Amino acid sequence: MDWLFKIALFVGVGLALNQMVNLCYRLASKKTNAIHLRFLKSAINVFIDIVIIYSLVQQFDITKDISKALLQSGTLIVAIATFAAQQALANVISGISVSASKPYNVDEKIRVIQGGTVIAEGVVSDVTIRHTVIRQFNGECCIVPNSIMDSAVIINTNYTENVGNFIEVVVSYDTDIEKAISVMKEICATHELTIDTDKSSVTVSSFVADGVTLKTTIWTRDLNDNFKACSDIRASLVKEFKKNDIEIPYQTVTIHHMAG
Repeated sequence: MDWLFKIALFVGVGLALNQMVNLCYRLASKKTNAIHLRFLKSAINVFIDIVIIYSLVQQFDITKDISKALLQSGTLIVAIATFAAQQALANVISGISVSASKPYNVDEKIRVIQGGTVIAEGVVSDVTIRHTVIRQFNGECCIVPNSIMDSAVIINTNYTENVGNFIEVVVSYDTDIEKAISVMKEICATHELTIDTDKSSVTVSSFVADGVTLKTTIWTRDLNDNFKACSDIRASLVKEFKKNDIEIPYQTVTIHHMAG
């Protein structure tokens, strides 16, 4: 039963070391969500597992002889392993590159573009030595290899100090434009999440078939605030325009009944 004790001992040591690494990561992540911490945790866990497995193999004559025979033909094994795992190695190397350059961190909203196509958009939830997990807005998760993350275009609005987004609304040609602009300015200025409202202006951006397009920029501290502020302001525009007899035109279909 000595062999069983050795296996249990090595497995226990491996689990304990991995738990210590995870605990250190949790303590460090309370201060920052930098991706290099996640990558480092994942890399150390893998290294511990490899060392434990190799050390355990050396404890038994049969497995020790097998490992020695394998090491004697090391050049061939390395060549085969390198060829077979070249994509995995590319992901690890790219993971190191991404971890060092830090184009994004955990809990940040990003958009990943490759070849002009958006391949993933959402919140970064995890980074491992092989891939990055992006939680999309519909609840699904995209698992993107680090080699793609390293070569793709990453749009990260968290790099900017403030976030701006356009709001456009069409009012009819019969509308008092100055009054509509005044109401729109007041709604934007009084929202609790908007900032730099003194710098924002409401402009007549275009003429369309139904009326005049009024346009402004909503500035907030971050992207989450911007989503909420724009939503609230659009809802308020509908209510306040209705109170002030400002018409937002919409298409209607009139059906004439022909007497037989």
